[in-house]
Amino acid sequence: MQHINIKKFALAWGVAGAIFYLGCIILMTTVGREGTILFFNSLLHGLDTSAVIRMDVPWTEALIGLIEMFILGWLFGALIATVYNISFNKKYR
Repeated sequence: MQHINIKKFALAWGVAGAIFYLGCIILMTTVGREGTILFFNSLLHGLDTSAVIRMDVPWTEALIGLIEMFILGWLFGALIATVYNISFNKKYR
């Protein structure tokens, strides 16, 4: 088995998370409150999200969220790659 490059895999997860976060920002700004509620209610199998949707998010908070999403994605990707690499190490089989 081959090893996964931890830094590259983590970067891919971080970028993917940031892109999803940007997608959410774009969705909220283009379709408004009702469209956002409809989208997330459909995505979450009918769970009513109207009570938790907040449309007045300051740009600084959105930027911090974007950075946090990248960091969490990076850490998650690094964890997956590390566990994968350790699990296929001949020493541990």
